[in-house]
Amino acid sequence: MAFLIVLAALAFLMFVAYRGYSVILFAPIAALGAVLLTDPTLVAPMFTGLFMDKMVNFLKLYFPVFLLGAIFGKLIELSGFSKAIVAAAIRVVGARRAMLSIVVVCALLTYGGVSLFVVVFAVYPFAAELFRQGDIPKRLIPGTIALGAFTFTMDALPGTPQIQNIIPTTFFGTTAWAAPVLGSMGGLFILIVGMAYLEWRRRSAAAAGEGYGDAASLLNEPAAFVGTKLAHPLVALLPLVLVGVSNKLFTTWIPAVYGTSYSFDPAVIGDAAPVVQETSKLAAIWAVEGALLVGIASVLALAWKPVAAGFAEGTKSAIGGSLLASMNTASEYGFGAVIAALPGFLVVANALSSIPDPLANTAVTVTSLAGITGSASGGMSIALAAMADAFIANANAAGIPMDVLHRVAAMASGGMDTLPHNGAVITLLAVTGLTHRQAYKDIFAVTVIKTLAVFVVIGVYYATGLV
Repeated sequence: MAFLIVLAALAFLMFVAYRGYSVILFAPIAALGAVLLTDPTLVAPMFTGLFMDKMVNFLKLYFPVFLLGAIFGKLIELSGFSKAIVAAAIRVVGARRAMLSIVVVCALLTYGGVSLFVVVFAVYPFAAELFRQGDIPKRLIPGTIALGAFTFTMDALPGTPQIQNIIPTTFFGTTAWAAPVLGSMGGLFILIVGMAYLEWRRRSAAAAGEGYGDAASLLNEPAAFVGTKLAHPLVALLPLVLVGVSNKLFTTWIPAVYGTSYSFDPAVIGDAAPVVQETSKLAAIWAVEGALLVGIASVLALAWKPVAAGFAEGTKSAIGGSLLASMNTASEYGFGAVIAALPGFLVVANALSSIPDPLANTAVTVTSLAGITGSASGGMSIALAAMADAFIANANAAGIPMDVLHRVAAMASGGMDTLPHNGAVITLLAVTGLTHRQAYKDIFAVTVIKTLAVFVVIGVYYATGLV
């Protein structure tokens, strides 16, 4: 019964998300409904002590990233930089390869360390303009961005700085470059199969006579460029390059300046306790925020006139979008925390531990828990915190290197995590102005390809012994 309660809560939230209802409202309803059926006395304590605590903590850490990312993306629109880059891309690769262009841009940004959420805000203006000029259905944009940002550069390619590739290092004693051959092969599989799928979808739409869509009925369309002359493509690319480079530099400088922790005494009346910040945990967030500020400043400096003309209204819509996106994701975070604290979740975790093969056990456990919680990093953290010792013991008994275990766990976390209730999926759809009904099918297809890639990597390891 405990398991059925967890399953029912998950199914309910996925259903309402797919139907287009707000998860800000229904995530707490789904979570607390499960608590009510498990132990009614825990409803109020769980709501304030766990759901709201996790939700607010997520906002405290990540809302500035959402806000700055949304403003950066809006300024890229207003400056005409998105149109300039798109025009150059069409000249180089052709309008028919618009999808590949967007996947490559997303991949470069995420592999450069830019947050997945920031990539969504920053790349959407380019994607919308490129798809419009190529007359490709707008509903294919989320699947394209998902392939570029949420898959192979997130956790498959060795060395990626995304958190999904960093978490296993603390449990397995590995580095971000673990299993470079297997990771590269898995990433290549995802890219080739994913692009083949998206191109098939584009050709099918073209054969049916479907174009970009009716501008009057589409939502969240990027603002039209009001200037008279487009910037040079290299100038237009400069802010994106600065964000990536600044992020890398700040990631190195911040720990060197602040150390592992930093404290200060607030200037208030009375004896206030020192405020202590663990910079080792916040450095990555501070680095992204600083990089986005550099990017925003560079757009303002390079294209002040066209940006100033629409700055007031443009930033209002960007701020509204960032509020919605961050609240959606924070609600999902709270839901995952509550579900993970219920007895039914332990039933799932214990059942998964019975899978005999060490790598398959790790992959299925991590991707299942990521799917239930709606979070790649959250599901993997829960799985490894509870079962890393068992994973390591089973792998050692089978002679499997920790690097392989790292790569399998990392890739599995980004598999079934992108179910309809996933915060990144909801953010992606909100930013693009599309619904689950319109665009989720392609995101799910990319999810299936990503999950399949994990087992391809496992098969390659057992067949060849490559690491």
